[in-house]
Amino acid sequence: MEFDDKPRLVVPLTKDTGTIENELTFSRSHGSTALLDAIYMAIQEMHRSKKNKKTLLIISDGGDNNSRYTVKEVKDLIQESDVLIYAIGVFGGGTTPEEAGGPELLSHIAEQTGGRMFYADPADMPDVAKKIGIELRNRYILGFSPENQPHDGKYHHVVVRVLPPHGLPRLQAHWRVGYNAPDR
Repeated sequence: MEFDDKPRLVVPLTKDTGTIENELTFSRSHGSTALLDAIYMAIQEMHRSKKNKKTLLIISDGGDNNSRYTVKEVKDLIQESDVLIYAIGVFGGGTTPEEAGGPELLSHIAEQTGGRMFYADPADMPDVAKKIGIELRNRYILGFSPENQPHDGKYHHVVVRVLPPHGLPRLQAHWRVGYNAPDR
């Protein structure tokens, strides 16, 4: 998905990483930024996938000044989806309010899904992408069933606490921060 004043599906879902890499190499942005529209469109596209595990990688400064979807609409879609989101934040010290709020927006969007946001200079992007790949290959899936599960169709927050065995260093966990309960 490429975006500037509007999002465009440049490469449909594919296993061909060469095609994706080629499009990333020659991608150039100009004009306004419709980041939220691009995220919305990308998640909709990913819902077409038959794969159980889906990850969206966002490379952006987090600024948005041209989307028709709101932050709330995108967050609601993210909460309802099964897409894990990672972000690589490439920040250039922008002075607009959109750019100033970019790191917080990208971080919040990624953390809602159990992913996270990494800061990167353009030269660091291959190393950051490698870190994300390692995290993706080393994820564990834990499930739970609430004792008194409400059937209210509402979003419920989840808290995870990691208690390392004595003598081990502090462990860090990332998780989807909530779930939508069934409505019946």
